[in-house]
Amino acid sequence: MLAKRIIPCLDIRNEYVVKGVNFLNVKEVGNAVELGAEYARQGADELVFLDITASHERRKTLVDLVKQIAAHLNIPFTVGGGISELGDIEKLLAAGTDKISINSAAVKKPDIVDQMACHFGSQFVVVAIDAQFKDDKWTVFVNGGRIATDKELFSWAREVEDRGAGEILFTSMNHDGTKNGFACEALSSLAEQLKIPVIASGGAGNMHHFVDVFTKGKADAGLAASIFHFNEITVPDLKDYLINNGVVIRK
Repeated sequence: MLAKRIIPCLDIRNEYVVKGVNFLNVKEVGNAVELGAEYARQGADELVFLDITASHERRKTLVDLVKQIAAHLNIPFTVGGGISELGDIEKLLAAGTDKISINSAAVKKPDIVDQMACHFGSQFVVVAIDAQFKDDKWTVFVNGGRIATDKELFSWAREVEDRGAGEILFTSMNHDGTKNGFACEALSSLAEQLKIPVIASGGAGNMHHFVDVFTKGKADAGLAASIFHFNEITVPDLKDYLINNGVVIRK
């Protein structure tokens, strides 16, 4: 069995780390460079950087900030937000990015997933999917959760896998920031339908939620933000807890 991964997430707005609830009421919580360095020191398996307003504001990702964070990391670094063409990716690679996460651009121009996989390899391509459960279906949203699309979570995930995505980062908008646990039922369905890894995001509130997401949700990685940012849980303590509960984890 592959070891499960713990991934802190830096949601970025105006160069600061922020966090909200259900994608709303977003507040600043810290310095991106300092937090990234601390999570690497604690033994996080990876770090994710999401420029959450780049697509909405129709601008590019903050390359200089990415470079500053990458300089302090010794773990894989995934960056997303405002990426719409291969030239954007090349700049982020040069800044120290290991993987690229795309969301809005993939929905608007799906063949960018094919292009990325062809040019850089599937292992480099993470497709982020923000979805909300309403009226008995999971609807995909873009532009930082602002705009509903005609796409449905499971069919869209299967499509991007077929196009060459190497991983899916699924965020449940219903669970985001609530600290009530991950969307384990939806995650389990994703895991059963896909051959590529699934990163779970949205809802982490305590250490047992990670046990649930790795067992009931069958996720390959658990991503969280506020519980780490506010020191409610540290990465080393979480890893010890998971090991004690029979979860295979990297120490």
